[in-house]
Amino acid sequence: MLIIVPPSESKRPPPGTGRPVDLEGLSFPELTTMRTRIVDALVSTSARPDAFWRLQVRPSNAAEVARNTRLLELPARPASEVYSGPLHEGLDAGGLSRGARQRAEQSLVVASALWGLLRLSDRIPSYRLHVCSRLVGMDRLEPTWRKVLPRVLAAAAGPDGLVLDLRSPTYQAIGMPVGLGDRTVTLRVDQRSVGHRIGDVVAKRIRGHAAHLLLESAA
Repeated sequence: MLIIVPPSESKRPPPGTGRPVDLEGLSFPELTTMRTRIVDALVSTSARPDAFWRLQVRPSNAAEVARNTRLLELPARPASEVYSGPLHEGLDAGGLSRGARQRAEQSLVVASALWGLLRLSDRIPSYRLHVCSRLVGMDRLEPTWRKVLPRVLAAAAGPDGLVLDLRSPTYQAIGMPVGLGDRTVTLRVDQRSVGHRIGDVVAKRIRGHAAHLLLESAA
C-alpha cells in the first residue's frame, strides 16, 4: 500500500539549534538533483524585490520569506514535526502506535513542491513555497516535477496493493503514479452530508484521520 499526502502551508517554526538539512541524506535520492535546483531557485527568489509576487504570499509573510534565504542553514527536524496543517493534525503521526509508525515509514509519502517526495522521518527545515510559485529560472513547479515524480511514485507503490491519494487536485498536478490508475483511489469528503456544509479545514482533518486509522488497522 502507498498513502500519498500533501504538505501543509502552515509549518512549525524551526528549532533554536540543530543540524541543517542534508539533501543527499533524504529518502528517494534520485530526486536530489531536482531538489538542489529548486532549493537554489527558492533561495534566490526569496531575496528578490518581487519575492512576494513570485511566491504568491502577502507582505505579512515577510519573516517566512526571509527565512527561505537561509534554508540550507536552518535547523532541520523530521517532516512529521514540521507540517502542522489540518490534514497533518488528523494524521497525528506522533500519536501513532509503534507498529503503525513503522507502517507509515514504509507506506506513506509527503508530496512536496520543494522536496518532491519525503518520508515522515526525513529531516527538513521550515520553508514557504506553494506549488503555484514562480521561481527564478524555473517558473511553475508542476511541469518540473511531472518529469520525474510519476516514475518515483510508481516505484514506491510497488507491484501490487492500493494507492490512496489524499492530495488536492493542485498537488496531484505535480505527478500521479504512472500506470497505476486501476489501483489508485482518492478520498473526497462529502461536505454537505450532515445537513450543513463542513468547512475545508474539517474535511482536510478527516482525510488525515482516515490515513491514521488505516495505518493503525494494518489493513
